[in-house]
Amino acid sequence: MRVVLAEDSVLLREGLIRLLAEGGAEVVAAVEDGDALTAAVSTHQPDVVITDVRMPPSFSDEGLRAAAAIRQSHPEIGILVLSQYVELTYASDLMAGASVVGAGGVGYLLKDRISRLEDMMDALVRVKDGGMVLDPEVVAAAFNRRDGNSVSLLTPREREVLQLMAEGRTNAAIARQLTLSAGGVEKNISSIFTKMDLPPHLDDHRRVLAVLNWVRNGR
Repeated sequence: MRVVLAEDSVLLREGLIRLLAEGGAEVVAAVEDGDALTAAVSTHQPDVVITDVRMPPSFSDEGLRAAAAIRQSHPEIGILVLSQYVELTYASDLMAGASVVGAGGVGYLLKDRISRLEDMMDALVRVKDGGMVLDPEVVAAAFNRRDGNSVSLLTPREREVLQLMAEGRTNAAIARQLTLSAGGVEKNISSIFTKMDLPPHLDDHRRVLAVLNWVRNGR
């Protein structure tokens, strides 16, 4: 797996390079700002981009804006955004492009999560393969802040299933964690789609749209 990394902290950047190498990924470029990130992506055509949200010069949302530009110019590349804090607006903006047909996967993780190699590589593989990954703390924050909307119509079990969908879990993984049959998981997911008014013709993108709908309404 070929990765372009953008992180302005030298210590964290070097630590991530070593961590990724240990996990079997190749960091083909490591940069410290958004402009350098977009240039490196054009040059190296990686499988996945890992970027911080806040980078020079303003330390606001340079990384996220660079990620959005990369989604436009190279939609097949997976994007994994790292953040110091739970910021639902950023998570929602990132997920908004995840339902585009043929687009690479997207992920949003807190930096505390990347200290575990297993978690980091699991997220990278899922993003590379076109999936989505939301940090469990982002998931929890979205549930805690949800308003009166379609999410409020979900049963407790359906909310558990949606939470695991948001974390990027497959149906098989959801079944194992919740001790459900495969049919039980499919039944709950079908009910989630119905309550969120996501028709069958949207196919697999209904998973992404369901999560996006829920995160947006939790803002």
